Amino acid sequence: MFCDCFYWNNGFTELESSESKPFSLPLPLPRWPQGKGFATGRINLGEIEVVKLTEFDRVWKCGASRGKSSCASFYKPVGIPEGFHCLGHYCQPSNEPLRGFVLAARANKPDDHAPPLKKPLNYTLVWSSDSDCYFWLPNPPIGYRAVGVIVTDGSEEPEVEEVRCVREDLTESCEAGEKVLGVGSFNVWSTEPCERGIWSRGVAVGSFFCCTNDSSSNNKASMNIACLKNLDPSLHGMPNLDQVHALIQHYGPMVYFHPEETYMPSSVPWFFKNGALLYQFGKSQGERINSTGSNLPVGGVNDGSFWIDLPEDDDEVRNNLKKGNLESSELYVHVKPALGGIFTDIVMWIFCPFNGPATLKIGLLTVPMNRIGEHVGDWEHFTFRISNFNGSNKPVVYSSKHGHASFPHPGMYLQGLSKLGIGVRNDVAKSKYVVDSSQRYKIIAAEYLDEGAVQEPCWLQFMREWGPTIVYDSAAEINKIIKLLPLIVRYSFETLFPIELYGEEGPTGPKEKDNWAGDEMC
Repeated sequence: MFCDCFYWNNGFTELESSESKPFSLPLPLPRWPQGKGFATGRINLGEIEVVKLTEFDRVWKCGASRGKSSCASFYKPVGIPEGFHCLGHYCQPSNEPLRGFVLAARANKPDDHAPPLKKPLNYTLVWSSDSDCYFWLPNPPIGYRAVGVIVTDGSEEPEVEEVRCVREDLTESCEAGEKVLGVGSFNVWSTEPCERGIWSRGVAVGSFFCCTNDSSSNNKASMNIACLKNLDPSLHGMPNLDQVHALIQHYGPMVYFHPEETYMPSSVPWFFKNGALLYQFGKSQGERINSTGSNLPVGGVNDGSFWIDLPEDDDEVRNNLKKGNLESSELYVHVKPALGGIFTDIVMWIFCPFNGPATLKIGLLTVPMNRIGEHVGDWEHFTFRISNFNGSNKPVVYSSKHGHASFPHPGMYLQGLSKLGIGVRNDVAKSKYVVDSSQRYKIIAAEYLDEGAVQEPCWLQFMREWGPTIVYDSAAEINKIIKLLPLIVRYSFETLFPIELYGEEGPTGPKEKDNWAGDEMC
């Protein structure tokens, strides 16, 4: 109901077993079907080729004894393949397992006039710490950009051979991501492309940005490093259709529904065949929808002209549709490039004909609602991200009772003011009600593949609401609860449950969601 997405990053399942060696899985990755450039260890970005480096030597660790506001470790990549060049060093919080990467690059073709990669002219010292750590920004030749920062444990300026700068037209602008370190006026952030999503081509190098002015983190124009840009129009590193099926069959999680779940998922065709109706504004009677949804209006905008609903005059059909049909249910898969095509996002959508009422938690008190939270047509999704370098454990998904939101572990997740013990309960548990997404799935979209490789279903083009707008007559029920609370908790409760919760618009389908074309990390 309230949570829309759960995310795994399978490209970063690495743990620090020493200062520089990442954890490796106990079993080797499967041999994926051959084809294109997926899982070959290298990705073509057009004029340059990149590899992912995950082995490091630690250069410096900021400790809590130094009185820093946060602690971080800085690493130099090792094991760079012959012919490739370092683009920058890596950093992350010290209290986390070593889990990241940086890219190294080489030119695909020699170009004496305007080579894709060039040595820096020299370096600018950005900051140093007590004479044991120095941060150097490469100064690029004209027409080139630095894409990473170098860290040394000595005051001597690094050799220009240490790193390469990238020709400007092969880069994209980037912005500060998560803050990693703050020491007085000196700050360090991870970086990410400014534009992210299915059509964006910015590629994060994995290095970091640092400066001695905190305001620079909010000014894109002041960022003196860049990201790479994938100029390969075919996105050669993305998996082909056979590889996508192999990935889903290997990584597709088990989706467990709560043992007390009343409103199960179903397939979309089952929902249509068993009585769902298409309503049009100004008409009192709904129209039956055929199993493929081919008689649904396609395209257009969500203007309130059409919506899907359960039949009003047949309680038996209505109640049957609300219950769903676990046996028919399947995961609807959208496959899309992420971060410029160096990762693949496999987005799995699950449809439930009905979303049940919410359950509130107020301290030790659990209060089930009668209608608040109910709506017809519930679309939820989760995403797992695959590294296109190697196709890098089988996750499990737990779907919350009545709300169907996805979580990684069984238990109770509180949506709201968790410190006060006030909010909406999301209860998840293992049960016999389960869908194996590695077997019961259907690929419905993969825009990067050749035209016709994936046939999008008719119902995916329905851009209106999959349920009617509902106004709940539940204010009196909520007000009774509020009056029983202490004043300080009463105020928090009213803030948590604004008047909008007493009614909601019908939910839209997958293609109308912002994350359909956007980045799942946003």
